[in-house]
Amino acid sequence: MLMTIIAVYTLYVLINLYTSVMQIGFVNQAKKAKAVLLSDADFLKAGNYSVAKEKMTLLNTFVDYILFIFWIGTGIKFLENNIYFENDAILNISMVLGFLVIGSIISLPFTYYEKFVLDEKFGFNKSSLAQWIKDTLISFITTLLLGSLVIWGIYLIITNFTLWWLWSFIFIFGVVILINMLYPAFRAMFFDKLTPLKDKDLDSEIKMLMDKTGFVSSGVFVSDASKRDARLNAYFGGFGKAKRVVLYDTLIEKLSTRELLAVLGHELGHFAHGDIYKNIALVGFMLFSMFGIFGNLPDSIYTELGLSQSPYVLMILLMLFMPVLGFVMMPIMGIVSRHNEYEADKMGSELAGKGGEIELANALKKLVTENKSFPLSHPLYIFFHYTHPPVLERLKELGVDIGTLDKSSMQAKLEADI
Repeated sequence: MLMTIIAVYTLYVLINLYTSVMQIGFVNQAKKAKAVLLSDADFLKAGNYSVAKEKMTLLNTFVDYILFIFWIGTGIKFLENNIYFENDAILNISMVLGFLVIGSIISLPFTYYEKFVLDEKFGFNKSSLAQWIKDTLISFITTLLLGSLVIWGIYLIITNFTLWWLWSFIFIFGVVILINMLYPAFRAMFFDKLTPLKDKDLDSEIKMLMDKTGFVSSGVFVSDASKRDARLNAYFGGFGKAKRVVLYDTLIEKLSTRELLAVLGHELGHFAHGDIYKNIALVGFMLFSMFGIFGNLPDSIYTELGLSQSPYVLMILLMLFMPVLGFVMMPIMGIVSRHNEYEADKMGSELAGKGGEIELANALKKLVTENKSFPLSHPLYIFFHYTHPPVLERLKELGVDIGTLDKSSMQAKLEADI
């Protein structure tokens, strides 16, 4: 049985490596061809960025596999031999935190390289080393504090309930929902400074869009994300009356008012169609499956590993194999998500008014350009990794020709419609 589990994880790694290699080869060839959607210079730069990112993914995947072999071989035993506490709850919390801390330390060089070498090279990084260290420490301390509470909660469930896996699933699912609710407030408290949108006209138009879809928000805020990164983004966070609309200052700077409204209309389309609840349901199904599998493993697994069925062993094994189930679920979630994106695009273009499809298309082009997103990908890579349809497919679905993505042609189309 142990060999079966190792074989499943190995297959997951091999498929991951294969899709990355295919993507690198595909992009290396495509970037030499005629530029699509972007200028020649931007097309080549986006291709180079995509290849560089995927090479990092290859290395990360390989390192993760080495770590997996280490943990199931001697890693957990290493923790057992070096962590001592008489209190069983503290021992279990410390063991799982030890697993997380070691993983975090090993990932630090990769995070640093991505931020200060790769992102610096391609013009994304705006953060200082001091800012990065501060952010990393805040994330680390938060993980230790909140992680300890979550680990303690699962420990209590495992030691007090026969059907521990079912109650653990309910507990973790509740934590996931709570994180979604509190994320905007947490981010504003420790990372981004959020200020109410000062452009009253834009604020009024955004609220008119929200009224059309019944979206109730606690306000529209601007994040000073540009102090860390040059990418464009926006998000809706929270549930109920705690929902917030957060716009990156980079997005406001680069998009026109109507383009911005089209992008927000797209996000409101997700709300109107209940996509956030569909996504949460899919995550719930994945968590339920994972806890169900590991709550019913045969005793022989632990015997072969030479480990006890302690709560910390169960939790570490769960975290080790979570990426595997996530990878298996990804194609299913990707198909659902890509369908939802098409529907949200349709609604976004409608909410933006006459010529809304052109406004949304222009916004998509700017997002691709500013975020250096290569517009072409290998079909296999799209199947396993894409939550959004390729931008060219989105434009095609909107009925927009790539050649019309400029202001003069947009104006001509509007005049023709009149």
